[in-house]
Amino acid sequence: MGFFDKLKKGLEKTRKGFVQKVNEILTTFGKIDEELFDELEEALILSDVGVETSLTIIEEVKVRVKEGGIVDPSAIKGILRDIIGGILRSDAAQLDTSAKPTVILVLGVNGVGKTTSIGKIAAHLSSQGKKVMLAAGDTFRAAAIDQLEIWADRAGADIIKHSEGSDSSAVVYDAVHAAKARDADVLLCDTAGRLHTKKNLMEELKKLSRVIERESPGSLKEVLLVLDATTGQNGVQQAKVFSEVAGITGIILTKLDGTAKGGIVVSIKSELDIPVKMVGVGEGIDDLQGFDPEEFTRALFE
Repeated sequence: MGFFDKLKKGLEKTRKGFVQKVNEILTTFGKIDEELFDELEEALILSDVGVETSLTIIEEVKVRVKEGGIVDPSAIKGILRDIIGGILRSDAAQLDTSAKPTVILVLGVNGVGKTTSIGKIAAHLSSQGKKVMLAAGDTFRAAAIDQLEIWADRAGADIIKHSEGSDSSAVVYDAVHAAKARDADVLLCDTAGRLHTKKNLMEELKKLSRVIERESPGSLKEVLLVLDATTGQNGVQQAKVFSEVAGITGIILTKLDGTAKGGIVVSIKSELDIPVKMVGVGEGIDDLQGFDPEEFTRALFE
């Protein structure tokens, strides 16, 4: 099964909750009126597109319907698809590892699949012939270091680690210097899972960013936030807070296959202008892939 098929299968719950509802609305209504728009708005909100983004989308639908002189409700589905596709379109949708070394800092709250995502990215980049290094910056959880070691072994990547309870910024410091010394293409840095409400842990993130900027000023830097798609709008709130602290360049959205809340992708891009760069639709090593806005939109609406 190709990744598009996996994506389409992964979006099945969202598609049932949203597109099928849209189809029902457009079939039920014989004309285009305010009640129809209200029903569409509700369908968007229930799919976790978010209130603000849903209002924006419906207002744009109204404009296009009026300008195009459209009277057939069935034409609205194509308009919706076009608007959502336009929101998701981004020049920065792909993970950028073009410069050497690229340092990727991976953040997120506990339980979102952060360490696993790092391992899958490492395996993916290694398969492309890139020399990858991992930094075990989650020093609060011994299992995280062990888990990352297993992924490093699978991906054929070097790993820099300290003992449990060490200063995570010291791990990242050593890893940045090792990456330069060993001519690595990409350094992936794990971090401790943290609640976005915990001030001291958020301050630690700022410190990690400063270490990377200071020790590798010429490197390309990606700051990726891992979000669990099943959390819906709570994920948008997480992204807002993390973005203020760490200057997020992209989102890794995991567990998309286990939720009807796939609309969070649209909400994040519309409200925060942070592109989703990778999506996970399963447990397998190849089930985390680069995000393609056009494929996502097609998988959602087909």
